[in-house]
Amino acid sequence: MNNSNQKAEWHANVILVDADYIDKVAFDLIVNFERMLGRPINKADMARWADCVALDGGIRPGENPVQVILIHTNNKQQMDNFEPSRFATDLTNKAFKDHIGEFIFDAYTTEEELVSPGDFFIDALQLIVSQKDVKRIMVIPNAEDDHIYNKVRETLKHLDDDSKHITVFAMQPMPGGNFRQEILGYSLMAALGIKSDEINNKMK
Repeated sequence: MNNSNQKAEWHANVILVDADYIDKVAFDLIVNFERMLGRPINKADMARWADCVALDGGIRPGENPVQVILIHTNNKQQMDNFEPSRFATDLTNKAFKDHIGEFIFDAYTTEEELVSPGDFFIDALQLIVSQKDVKRIMVIPNAEDDHIYNKVRETLKHLDDDSKHITVFAMQPMPGGNFRQEILGYSLMAALGIKSDEINNKMK
């Protein structure tokens, strides 16, 4: 990834991520699929994962600016199961460009003495959905936490803006709301280099 010289502004496409949560899910997938497939699983490719999330969120190849906002707790300096992984040096103010668009990364730590990680994530979501320039939002919360998921649903339920296209990612179908849903595991498996035909061959 390269240093980004983008000014602090909102772009049309935003991916909001609970980084601690996706790191945990990636670890679980690595452990399970190493056992199933009988081979080592590399760390998830962050750029590949961002591409898959963008496509699942409805972005099509082109000159698309995509902001990727990673929320993490202040006791974590990096993601253990992604590459690149260090929030301060590898991801913050870094960008890459490919056939889908330019992805601009930023990472923000939760000041837990002031606000809980879950509430910080919801505050970030509320800020993003209130921006006029933001038209497409991909949300990856800790959907295993009912309190957080319900807060996400409540925030999006009261969104009065038909121009925004919102997709929420979870590991399984969840109670619906004013948004589309996608399965988080598919993008993570692609980023981990796990192919469906490989799984199907093992299950025969």
